[in-house]
Amino acid sequence: MPEGDSVYRLARRLHSASTGRTIVTGELRSGSHAGTKLDDRRILSHDTHGKHLFTRFDDGWSLHTHLKMQGSWSVTRRPIPRAEMHRVRCRFALDDGATLWGIDVPVMEYAPTAEERLVRERLGPDPLRADWDAAEATRRLSRRPDRPTVAALLDQANLAGLGNLWVNELAFLRGIHPFAPIGRTDIAALVDLAARCLRISATVPGMYQVTTGNRARGSMHWVVGRAGRPCLRCGTRIEVVAEVPDDPGRRRTWWCPRCQSHAT
Repeated sequence: MPEGDSVYRLARRLHSASTGRTIVTGELRSGSHAGTKLDDRRILSHDTHGKHLFTRFDDGWSLHTHLKMQGSWSVTRRPIPRAEMHRVRCRFALDDGATLWGIDVPVMEYAPTAEERLVRERLGPDPLRADWDAAEATRRLSRRPDRPTVAALLDQANLAGLGNLWVNELAFLRGIHPFAPIGRTDIAALVDLAARCLRISATVPGMYQVTTGNRARGSMHWVVGRAGRPCLRCGTRIEVVAEVPDDPGRRRTWWCPRCQSHAT
């Protein structure tokens, strides 16, 4: 699933390709507004809050999308292959010849821009937004100090934008077992680290989701994807547990038994 930094980078790419452009022909093909034509709308902006993307039009309406596990956006100057057309959930053909394609986007909500707040009210502060509030994120995470660290960080109502990669890497960097109570670590320091990591990943060229500082293949992450391999810090074999055993599509949690304290 794309994380907050992924969606932020996507929004910047869509901004460069389409902000200020007019949709010559376009439509929604999914959601409660499937069939809605968007011809002659001008795209004003692409904004994000955590993993959520908001595309705003000049008629006072917005398209809210969430990619979950399978969705994506593409920008092309030629039609996509006919065999892929059934996966298109929205299409914006722009006045400069480019086309935006929403592919397999599972969440697509078309509503007045003023109603974006209904989505935002469910989310915690986002380190990639100008209204980022570290103290509020710390307060929310502190409300349940006995909650497992990974569960607390994945809860978008506490801090928006962290996904499975980042919560596992942050737990390692803070030296806490992923299932240990979050109150066992300095939550304010954890929030500060999370914010810095997301910002670097979202904005620094070549540093997208590089947590070790080493961009070499196999060395970008401390624990994620390294099950059974030696820890890059101490050499101990990295462990992993699946949220649902024997289901490769479900979330996994990685940790170093030596570098991270045990959950007791």
